[in-house]
Amino acid sequence: MASSASPETSKPKIITGPGGYVLQDVPHLSDYIPDLLVYSNPLQDNPAYSVVKQYFVHVDDTVPQKIVVHKDGPRGVHFRRAGPRQKVYFHSDDVHACIVTCGGLCPGLNTVIREIVCGLYHMYGVKKVLGIDGGYRGFYAKNTVNLNPKVVNDIHKRGGTILGTSRGGHDTAKIVDSIQDRGINQVYIIGGDGTQRGASVIFEEVRRRGLKVSVVGIPKTIDNDVPVIDKSFGFDTAVEEAQRAINAAHVEAQSFENGIGLVKLMGRYSGFIAMHATLASRDVDCCLIPESPFYLEGPGGLFEYIERRLKENGHMVLVIAEGAGQELLAESSTQKDASGNKLLQDVALWVSQRIKDHFSKERKMTINLKYIDPTYMIRAIPSNASDNVYCTLLAQSAVHGAMAGYTGYTSGLVNGRQTYIPFYRITEKQNHVVITDRMWARLLSSTNQPSFLHPKDIIEDKVDEEPASPLLDNGNCGPN
Repeated sequence: MASSASPETSKPKIITGPGGYVLQDVPHLSDYIPDLLVYSNPLQDNPAYSVVKQYFVHVDDTVPQKIVVHKDGPRGVHFRRAGPRQKVYFHSDDVHACIVTCGGLCPGLNTVIREIVCGLYHMYGVKKVLGIDGGYRGFYAKNTVNLNPKVVNDIHKRGGTILGTSRGGHDTAKIVDSIQDRGINQVYIIGGDGTQRGASVIFEEVRRRGLKVSVVGIPKTIDNDVPVIDKSFGFDTAVEEAQRAINAAHVEAQSFENGIGLVKLMGRYSGFIAMHATLASRDVDCCLIPESPFYLEGPGGLFEYIERRLKENGHMVLVIAEGAGQELLAESSTQKDASGNKLLQDVALWVSQRIKDHFSKERKMTINLKYIDPTYMIRAIPSNASDNVYCTLLAQSAVHGAMAGYTGYTSGLVNGRQTYIPFYRITEKQNHVVITDRMWARLLSSTNQPSFLHPKDIIEDKVDEEPASPLLDNGNCGPN
C-alpha cells in the first residue's frame, strides 16, 4: 500500500508492507511530471565499473532506521538505499547542475564539492556544473563559477569552501527564478538543518511550478546535530583537532601549581564534539554540555569538584561546549543570527572568570587558569582521511540519486549504509546527546565528574527521552 503526493501539496510518500514494514520514501520527478523520458545508465559502459558484479541498486533495496529489533516486534521505518539505478531520467548532455554551500564552515566542504563535480563528470559525462558564490543569496546577487575536474582537482587539501558561504539570504522566489532562468536542472545544496529547511522550500516551489529539477541536500553540521544520520561529515576531523587543544590545556595545567586548563568547544545545542573529544583524550576531568545542566556553588557543584581535583592531582582540565549553562547567565540573549540561530553568551569565558573569583576571593586559594578557544581553528582545517572517504560517498550517492530522478531528499549514512532521506525527517528536530544513555555514562566513568543531576531528574529524563539503540548508544536509531 502506498500514499504519494498530490499535484497541489507535497505529502510524505509512505509505503507499507508486511511485518510492520514502513518505507519513508523520497519524492521522484515522475510524481508530478508525466511521460518523462528514461535513459540507460551510462555507468554500464564505464570502465571503472566494469569489475563491479552488480552495477545497480535493486529497486526494492531499503535500509532500516533501527537495526536492533525484538523477534516479535515490527520491522520498523526504512529509507531508500542510495546508489546508481539501471535507468536515469536525465541525458548527460542535458544536465546543467549547480552546487551551493551555506552556513558556517566545516571540514570537508571542498571535498564534497570536488566529488560532486568529479562524480557528474567521470561517472555520467556531465560537463555543465556551476558553483553558486556566497550561499543562497548567490543565486540572485552574485556571479557563478564554472566547475570542472581541473578546477576542483586539489581543493580537498584546503579548508573552507571555494564557493564562499553566508547565512540567511533565502528568497525562495528569487532562487527558483534564477534556477529556471539559467536552465539549471540539478541543485546540490550543502548545509545544516536551516539550510536543509531552505532546500525543502525550494523543492516545494520547484514542484509547484512543475519544473524538471532535482533538489538534493548534503547535510553539513560540525556539531553533529542533524537527526537520523549516523554522523555528519567533518565531525571526525573536529574531534581529532579538538584533542590538540585539550592536549595543550593539559600541558599548561600540569606545568603550574593548581593549574586549570579550560577549553571551549563547538556545540550550540548538542555536545557531541565535547563528549567524543573528552572520551578520546582521557586527560579531561570535567565535560559540560548543553544537554546536561550544571551548577557552580554548593554541595556537588562545579566549584567543589574543581577544588577536590586540585587537591588530589594538583591540576585539572575542563571542557565546555559553547551552548552549555546558558541558563546560568543573568542576561539571556534573544537576538538571532542570519540563519535564525539564537546568539549565545560566552559561557566558557564567564565560567572561567567565576572560577577565578571564587578561588581568589572566597577560598583564598591561588590558581593558574588558561582559557583556550580553538573554535575557528577547528572549523577552518581540511578534512582528515576518514572524513574525505565519507564526503566522497555522500557526494557520489547524491549524484546517483539526482540522475535517477529522485528529488527533495538528503543523502545520508544510516546504520553504515548510504540512503536517501526525505527532507522532513532531517528538519523535524535536532540530534542531542542523551544523558541517560550509555555513552554519557562512559564519559562520567572516564572523568569521574559528578552528574550534576538529582535522582528525581534522572527518573524524569528516562521517562521523557526516546530509548536509544542498544548498539549505537547515540539515540539516532531509536523508534519514532
